[in-house]
Amino acid sequence: MNTIELRDAFGLENLHPAERPMPDRPAPGKVLLRMHAASLNFRDLLMVRGHYNPRQPLPLVPCSDGVGEVVALGDGVEGVKLGSRVTPTFAQAWPAGEPSKDVGRSTLGGPLDGALSGWMEVSPQGIVEVPEHLSHVEAACLPCAGVTAWSALAVHDTLRAGDTLLVLGTGGVSIFALQFANILGVRTIVTSSSDEKLARARELGAWQTINYREAPAWAKTVREMTDGRGVDHVLEVGGAGTLAQSLDAVRHGGQVSLIGVLSGVSSDTNILPVLMKQIRVQGIFVGSRAAHAAMSRAIAQHELKPVVDKVFPLADSRQALEHMAGGGHFGKICIEHEG
Repeated sequence: MNTIELRDAFGLENLHPAERPMPDRPAPGKVLLRMHAASLNFRDLLMVRGHYNPRQPLPLVPCSDGVGEVVALGDGVEGVKLGSRVTPTFAQAWPAGEPSKDVGRSTLGGPLDGALSGWMEVSPQGIVEVPEHLSHVEAACLPCAGVTAWSALAVHDTLRAGDTLLVLGTGGVSIFALQFANILGVRTIVTSSSDEKLARARELGAWQTINYREAPAWAKTVREMTDGRGVDHVLEVGGAGTLAQSLDAVRHGGQVSLIGVLSGVSSDTNILPVLMKQIRVQGIFVGSRAAHAAMSRAIAQHELKPVVDKVFPLADSRQALEHMAGGGHFGKICIEHEG
């Protein structure tokens, strides 16, 4: 067994082990990777459950994020070194600039097969070399959560040292945002329902923390912490259920980056604050290869290490997804390939 497949129907119960023999040589214009590790994103759970794209063809190898070693080059491939450790980019057809319709058709873990396999065949334009100081498991955390946080803070905004960022929760994207804010000199406020998680966030450099069960009107608390001004940027991973408070918490002229849908995709949100406060609401769809490469350079320069919550063997991929569904993780959940 070297692969996990979603067969016949959606649902965690339909994840099955499989054997996919690795080809001796990749197709022309492709590179062959022997995979070492993968990491999970909430998107992977939605995909397996059939909530992300109910029309996704099956079978599917789930999971967009992984790290592997280049073991063979197809005809015509140049500039890629055998033996290099690389992470495939989330969207294989997005080298730089703005996304196009084709970008959504080139994403790993759906519609294309993903990283829960012992090997992957990908485009040489869809890989980025791994910072040397990272382990396989740590490197596997970068493509979605890392690039999403980087795109929000360093591509689609111009945060400066001394600015203030509000991060909702302590999942993979949120913890990466906290770490990137630290190297940018940005103050971070982190929310969670767990005092234990908030203590860990402070250990990672959070400026302030809020337990949203104890302070359900957390936007008011944010304004109090910022002397009534509001934060410069909100990393909005909750979705429809938290957007109204995020709009309340951000300053006039600030930005809310829409990233996640943990609390739903629709609500009767009042959009008047967007107009009256001239708020920029920016959707974030992970990011391009150029953003991925820039993030990797910053990670290498600062020797930043992703926060890994728990590591599962490939055979326990279902349990890893169940752990994500439970919502108790802090940082990234990873899967390690055998051998």
